Amino acid sequence: MSTPPDTRPADSVRADAAEPFSRLALPAATLANLTQLGYVAMTPIQAASLPLALAGEDLIAQAKTGSGKTAAFALPLLSKLDARRFAVQALVLCPTRELADQVALEVRRLARAEENIKVLTLCGGSPIGPQFASLEHGAHVVIGTPGRVMDHLRRGTLKLAALTTLVLDEADRMLDMGFLEDIVTVVKQCPVERQTLMFSATYPEEIKILSRQFMRSPKEVMLTEQHTAEKIRQRFYAVDEDERLQAVSRLLLHFRPVRTLAFCNTKQRCRDLVEHLRADGIVALALHGDLDQRERDQVLVQFVNKSCSVLVATDVAARGLDIEALEAVVNVDLTRDAEVHTHRIGRTGRVDEEGWALTLVGPRDQYSLTRIEELQGAPVDWHTLTELVPKSREPLVPPMVTLQILGGRKEKIRKGDVLGALTGEAGFDASQIGKITVNDSATYVAVDRAIGDKALRKLSTGRVKGREVRVRMLRANED
Repeated sequence: MSTPPDTRPADSVRADAAEPFSRLALPAATLANLTQLGYVAMTPIQAASLPLALAGEDLIAQAKTGSGKTAAFALPLLSKLDARRFAVQALVLCPTRELADQVALEVRRLARAEENIKVLTLCGGSPIGPQFASLEHGAHVVIGTPGRVMDHLRRGTLKLAALTTLVLDEADRMLDMGFLEDIVTVVKQCPVERQTLMFSATYPEEIKILSRQFMRSPKEVMLTEQHTAEKIRQRFYAVDEDERLQAVSRLLLHFRPVRTLAFCNTKQRCRDLVEHLRADGIVALALHGDLDQRERDQVLVQFVNKSCSVLVATDVAARGLDIEALEAVVNVDLTRDAEVHTHRIGRTGRVDEEGWALTLVGPRDQYSLTRIEELQGAPVDWHTLTELVPKSREPLVPPMVTLQILGGRKEKIRKGDVLGALTGEAGFDASQIGKITVNDSATYVAVDRAIGDKALRKLSTGRVKGREVRVRMLRANED
């Protein structure tokens, strides 16, 4: 029978000093691979959770995206795999396809020390047919979204009898997105004798209730991490409700970040803000639950590759995104959950970068503001909208544009093929080419805005991988 979390002080861990991976009981080949991948020292969540997880303990860990949590659960699950046994031995549930893809990529990198480890993603939004064939060939690790995993379990195409490790990644957001029943259904089909690792950016009461249902005396790792003022510069602005959208434009034209993630509390607010920003000539896209997977993929590609200045999103839609070098976060609406506020602003100022966290506070936001001040242990830093003056007369436009090539992995197109086509016959310099993303049926390439039209013509009349391709430019300010 499951028991409540073990919350004795010794089990609630905080790791402040950077510690080497070599102090862990990991094989030499794994340590060599970590060094090769650039894993020099453990992050706080890794140092706090890895010794417990490697010892086989069930674990509830509070950690935000970008804190190194993937390695914190990937290394323990990989350490228990039997590569010679082609059966699913580890299952990782994620709230979104994007997070599942990111986790799968990192698990594959960390699994290089062991030969022939097969990692498979099972997510909604992708055709289910090819997943049947992949499962028939066997997989050691499955990473997927609850709905699609449950679908395979119902069809009998996914079998969990050999499972030794279950991971719930971003558990709080899976609950927010209504996956509770799906999670319970999946867990009931897992062997009772298994290790369960739960990672969550926040620790609401629902997580505690969930853990009591299917975890065995879990240890808790609660990193009450506060963002430093040196890396994330927070500013708060008092606004009237009718000036909230205009205030966002003023913030963007004053600070002029290359990429901004703007958080709204509702899908309608997202739509209204995107419409307003576009009217002001700012390239903006919305990310919310009404988008289908193809639309979501295209929005994210453009934002990640710097073809879109502002991504306007709800908390649920933005969960699982890990975007490097994000210059600013704008809280258009103040969240009522202070921990969610901390999670929001933690998306900027990553690693060695600095970032702005800019928050608009309306007349009805006093409760939320008080909770934020209590959590951070200090009053907020107030500024006025009158301080915001455009720093340039130039419009705020992204540095890149995105070209979509109709053809991807299924046509065996690789990043090098696209780069070669643009820097070979087309004659462009490699410095003018940005991020290249190859999906199953489409390829996206970011090019310098100044050469966008010319690159479109060159690719349309040239060849990629020895054959003609259809190419179009994605217009970020058009639906």
